[in-house]
Amino acid sequence: MSSARTAPAAPTRWNGSLDAATLRSRYLDGSTSPVEVVDTVLARITARGDDHVWISRLAEDDLRARAAALAAGELGPPASLPLYGLPFAIKDNIDLTGLPTTCACPPAAWEPEQSATAVARLVAAGALPVGKTNLDQFATGLVGVRSPYGAPSSAFDPADISGGSSSGSAVAVAADLVTFALGTDTAGSGRIPAGCNNVVGLKPSPGAVPTTGVFPAVRSLDCVSVFALTVADALAVLAVLNGPDGRDPYARTAPLELPSGGRVPVAPPRFRFGVPNPLEFFGDDDVAAVYAEAVRRAEKLGGEAITVDLAPLQEVADLLYEGPWVAQRTAALEHVLTTIPDALHPVTRAIVESGRGFSAVDAYRAGDRLAALQRRTAPLWDDLDLLLVPTAGTSYTIDEVLAHPLTLNSNLGFYTNFVNLLGLAALAVPAGFTSHGRPTGVTLIGAGGHDARLAAIGAAMHAAAGLPMGATDRPLPTTGTVTWTPDPPTGHVEVAVVGAHLRGQPLNHQLIELDAHFVATTTTAAAYRLYELPDGDKPGLVRDEDAGKAIEVEVWMLAEHAIGRLLRQAARPLGFGHLELADGRFVLGYLAEPYGLTHATDITDRGGWRNHLAQRR
Repeated sequence: MSSARTAPAAPTRWNGSLDAATLRSRYLDGSTSPVEVVDTVLARITARGDDHVWISRLAEDDLRARAAALAAGELGPPASLPLYGLPFAIKDNIDLTGLPTTCACPPAAWEPEQSATAVARLVAAGALPVGKTNLDQFATGLVGVRSPYGAPSSAFDPADISGGSSSGSAVAVAADLVTFALGTDTAGSGRIPAGCNNVVGLKPSPGAVPTTGVFPAVRSLDCVSVFALTVADALAVLAVLNGPDGRDPYARTAPLELPSGGRVPVAPPRFRFGVPNPLEFFGDDDVAAVYAEAVRRAEKLGGEAITVDLAPLQEVADLLYEGPWVAQRTAALEHVLTTIPDALHPVTRAIVESGRGFSAVDAYRAGDRLAALQRRTAPLWDDLDLLLVPTAGTSYTIDEVLAHPLTLNSNLGFYTNFVNLLGLAALAVPAGFTSHGRPTGVTLIGAGGHDARLAAIGAAMHAAAGLPMGATDRPLPTTGTVTWTPDPPTGHVEVAVVGAHLRGQPLNHQLIELDAHFVATTTTAAAYRLYELPDGDKPGLVRDEDAGKAIEVEVWMLAEHAIGRLLRQAARPLGFGHLELADGRFVLGYLAEPYGLTHATDITDRGGWRNHLAQRR
């Protein structure tokens, strides 16, 4: 091997992307630091000027000091902290010590004595809080225009709404100012802004994340939500947030079963998804076309579309704002209503005051009706893996919403309002753009506790859409995200491929002919070197504990009886061995014998065969 040639190392400098997969890989290889990332974030915020995204931010010296402490290892090495160095934003109805909580109502602001449980968990995991973001006042609205701090616009068009109530959080992610952001979601506030800004909006199962330190909207329904550029990033954040704290009476008693560290479950090869009937797009044919394409995309991924009657779900939705649950908003804001009512936005005040018109009798009757509807809709999840709906049937300009504040807000909630009343999980993912360049998305809705299943299918749908991340021109990362896989079914085995057997490469047909199924793109453990073999047609992978790095691979599943045929087709010096993946599992994989690396070219720094081919071209 002494005569092996070494190719010039590809640049490994950070490309400026804030997605977690990119940042984590750059932190681990030392090519950037939290201090550089914070400086970049601060420069981007300054460049955007007064975009109405932020209500307050940490002092720049404070944020830099936190980043420097991380870089110095004061909280531990990067590998030990799941969210190491990831900048994040916090909706300003969630407490962060050192900054006031305003709920977009300055006269009612207070200085919290401690951070919300969700925020404290993120900071302990290595994440860097940047500041507090704008919102529809007291989280009342889906439009993003009901704030004395101004209306953040969509990251794509200053005339378009950002969606609400978690308006600033979604725009901060889409504009590449933070890796992720916290929002809240009672009736869609963690999903509508995601659809308006081409980002992921994860609304977990109710109670999965404690709401301790979150000012309530409808306390029995409120969820802390996550905005991110990718499903993997959102799920990594949820894994840190997940689990009760002993102080939230509405929290689930047991944590969700989730992978950690940015791992995403593998989508099942076959699944059943519901398509609502009737579909409502409020005359927006463009959004209807994007949704139809998303349905076709789901079918190509192995989904079977099943028509679902939306009527009982809409009856549940009607209970939220036309029934006594609005009185919970009134209860939360009773002090404001009685002491400083003029501080409330006129639309917010009208909504909250309407809760005074409901009696205890009304509440019991509505509770009984909800219980009946919960019983009626529960069998849906016996037949379906998920319900696939438009995130919103349409969207609007800021001027349109200001002219018709209640009607258009109601239209935006058509597919969102029933979810929390039924205890469901939801995941909004980008689906495409209208002919006018307006982003739109779809939402996957599933039974409570099935958040990981939604993430698996949602990540696959997001990747298949081929969209850039947020308002950037960067594609979704294809490496750096470890994929979590359940054990293969009986009689099957997983095989990792690194070169000519990858999808789109010349020998991929060998896997297809053996009825192999693609499982995931991931990487090896950081203990391998990759060589271009002398024929130039394929690479050779060898284990090197001292100088190895993580190399991109694909994992495929095939029947055990097919392994012999696949092995017989392997050309020397390649053979099968046990290959370690980034999550620590060992699977069968193609490895090269050392004798075959004479005169081979070391391409390890390129991270994978596809990257090498692209640079060679």
